Amino acid sequence: MAQQLDYTYYDSPVGALLLAGTAKALHVLSFPSGPKVRQPRKEWRENAETFTEVIKQLDEYFAGERLEFDLPLELEGTQFQKQVWLALPSIPFGETISYGELANRIDRPKASRAVGAANGANNLAIILPCHRVIGANKSLTGFGGGLPTKEFLLRHEQTIAPPSGHQGLLFE
Repeated sequence: MAQQLDYTYYDSPVGALLLAGTAKALHVLSFPSGPKVRQPRKEWRENAETFTEVIKQLDEYFAGERLEFDLPLELEGTQFQKQVWLALPSIPFGETISYGELANRIDRPKASRAVGAANGANNLAIILPCHRVIGANKSLTGFGGGLPTKEFLLRHEQTIAPPSGHQGLLFE
């Protein structure tokens, strides 16, 4: 039996984001377009009140006032996927790293493709910033919300907090 979740839509600069979760934790943040679009399940109930803090923090992020999120999250995936997802917030705001570098950070240096697959399965995009992971040649690669959304998020962050210079100068 599927878990009973509340859901609402958040009107963001990249479109209406689907938020789903419980009073205890956010489970899903999904984009309105791209290859990983999700729709509410029939057993979910619409209830915006559940997401007051999530919406507040997303508002702050898109206004350039928040560099990291502080929300209870429910991670639904394999141990490896969770390891990758939990490493994403360590990528500094406004910077990018390659899939290979992320693999190195989790002590799995030969697993860059698996890291890419785990990144693609992230149900909490933006909150767990998978958009900060790019190709080794600094190219934008797959993103659940589509490449224009990934580019928007990276430009947004780099406008607020330009990269320190050692890495991640995606838009020079």
